[in-house]
Amino acid sequence: LSWAPRPGLSPDTAATLLASGPEGEMLWLDVAHRPGQAPCVRLMGRYLLPPCKQRWHTCAAFLPQGELLVCGDRRGSVLLFPCSSSSARAAESTSIANGVTDSVSEDSSSESEPSWLSHKGVLPLESPLSVLFGLHGKTGVTSVTCHKGYIYSTGRDGVYRQLHLRDQQLEVLRKHRPCKGLQWIEELRFTPDGDLLVLGFHADNFVVWSSKTSENLHCIPCGGGHRSWSYCSSPSAEVFAFIKSGDVMLYCCEAEPCEQQVLLASLHGRQITCVRRLGAVEVPGRAALNVLVTGSEDTTACVLALSERSRAAVPLVRLSDHISSVRTLALASPRGSGDEGFGDEGLSALLFSAGGRAQIECYRLQCAGDPESTVGSLESAVACQVIHVASHRLDEHWERKKNRHKLVKMDPETRYMSLSVVPGTSTKQLLTPWKFLAAACSDGSVRVFGLLEAARNLVLVAESFHHQRCVLKVEAFLHTGTGGERHLLCSAATDGSIAFWDITGPITDATDALHQAEGDMQPLALGAPLLTIMAHSCGVNSLHVSKVPEGQYLVASGSDDGSIHICLLEVALGRGEAAAGTCLQVLERVCRPCAHAAHVTGIRVLRPDLLLSASVDQRLTLWRHSPGKLIPLSTTFFHVPDLAELDCWEVLEAGGELRYYCVLCGQGLEMLCSTAPSEPPPLEASQ
Repeated sequence: LSWAPRPGLSPDTAATLLASGPEGEMLWLDVAHRPGQAPCVRLMGRYLLPPCKQRWHTCAAFLPQGELLVCGDRRGSVLLFPCSSSSARAAESTSIANGVTDSVSEDSSSESEPSWLSHKGVLPLESPLSVLFGLHGKTGVTSVTCHKGYIYSTGRDGVYRQLHLRDQQLEVLRKHRPCKGLQWIEELRFTPDGDLLVLGFHADNFVVWSSKTSENLHCIPCGGGHRSWSYCSSPSAEVFAFIKSGDVMLYCCEAEPCEQQVLLASLHGRQITCVRRLGAVEVPGRAALNVLVTGSEDTTACVLALSERSRAAVPLVRLSDHISSVRTLALASPRGSGDEGFGDEGLSALLFSAGGRAQIECYRLQCAGDPESTVGSLESAVACQVIHVASHRLDEHWERKKNRHKLVKMDPETRYMSLSVVPGTSTKQLLTPWKFLAAACSDGSVRVFGLLEAARNLVLVAESFHHQRCVLKVEAFLHTGTGGERHLLCSAATDGSIAFWDITGPITDATDALHQAEGDMQPLALGAPLLTIMAHSCGVNSLHVSKVPEGQYLVASGSDDGSIHICLLEVALGRGEAAAGTCLQVLERVCRPCAHAAHVTGIRVLRPDLLLSASVDQRLTLWRHSPGKLIPLSTTFFHVPDLAELDCWEVLEAGGELRYYCVLCGQGLEMLCSTAPSEPPPLEASQ
């Protein structure tokens, strides 16, 4: 039995009761109650739960939009049923015609069958419209909640999930893991100030977890998980009641004033390892807000809004699917505006995050400004929706291999050091285009993955162990010439070498194999690189490829030894379609030893004659590149220790002035800007 609030019913005079019975039948009953009168029960619907060993529902909620009922069962499935009242009215008219009433009279015998059961055969037995089987594992679904057009489900698997409806089908957007150790999540409660409280049991304590501040608000010793409990909180007190060994226990506590004041909230709990800019969102009455994505060693990625005017960075969404540190991020080119729920000014892109334990996660990000939010907090000014698309782990991939007992198992501690989306790989000849992603791996391999977003499938399609040592960076770029298009890739390793690959053939073969095998294949070989150069004496920590107007490519890299290396490449294409028809020629090489006093962890080619580098020595240097020379123009000191990465973009101001922006991450986050005239002046801090 479970009670569920229903839109349109006054809780003072009526309630909705759901009852599970034999053979998976669930009844929907409306119970009307008035003081001094016997309750009146009316049967509204009959539903059939999916077959399983423990076939009963555990929670339910009526959706505010449409006549739909969502419920969870003991098997961990989330179900969607129709709940139209037309069939109930037909059953009621039939019962009236037969002279049967629904009121429970005081003279009726307690052993007689209730009147509403006598005509339940009139109502059809409804099957679910949508089933997410075993969504929360075999331990069951503990609650379902509706809030702002989304459905939230909780379970005893330690996560809660966000769902939405698409054409009367339930679709999982993403899952959240509130904190480590909280395996028994019972309920979610949304507060007026925008916080989400997670109620559950951690070991032998009842816990109220704040998603906004990422901390325990209350921890009540009660002995562990309990099936019957109730919690109520107010500004003056909190009350928790539960049943233990047949006794009703009550815990009361008066609210105490909080003496701790947060001066500046942190973005992450540990070092920020990577950052990418998604774009700018226009909000009426405000300056444009930059939307950034950061990854950290605290195993989370964060989508945040950064305001230049208020100099505030506010987290919009936190992604907590990784089981180890997030080392690298990559953004696929947006598919354009017009996504459901967002206007023409919205942002939409695919986000790839990767790091420890050989884990890759893929999300669809959709961000837009709220036109009604002209005043108020920065967080309410931007609406951000995240849809989890796919994930991949090498150990899970190995488990699915045939004859794996004859193979050496992959290293479970493999880390992805860098990601790069291969541009221009949406194949026009297939109805379902694939996107491809290159990854640098700590086990010495360069791997290429294929993503089919419609099927939510991420597949390893090709790999090579050419480097034989940890690969630190990868960069993919597209060359278009008279001989056709070529997908090129450069990879850098800890020995200071940079290898250049033509991956056109493997991508074409992988696309055909994926199309024939319906999304599954054995990884192909990338083959040998076209060209390998020794750019540095030790590891390459930063790498960037930029196309120059002459159709050539400028490859800039920074190393552990503080040096900067630049090479100018020319691509020659043969007449054939094979990779052997591609030839790379080095036209120029420039090396600047001791450009920085520490590791160069960030480098960007702004223009063919302008280069920006950043180092752990906390210096950001602008360089002038001329044939055979690299001349420093200006240096500014930034405040972020242990610099991990930078990202740059350019903005054309209203007056026609071009400005360069860069964001740096490490033990903190900082944004700088500079104008870009013919002779660049020193950088000045903006954030």
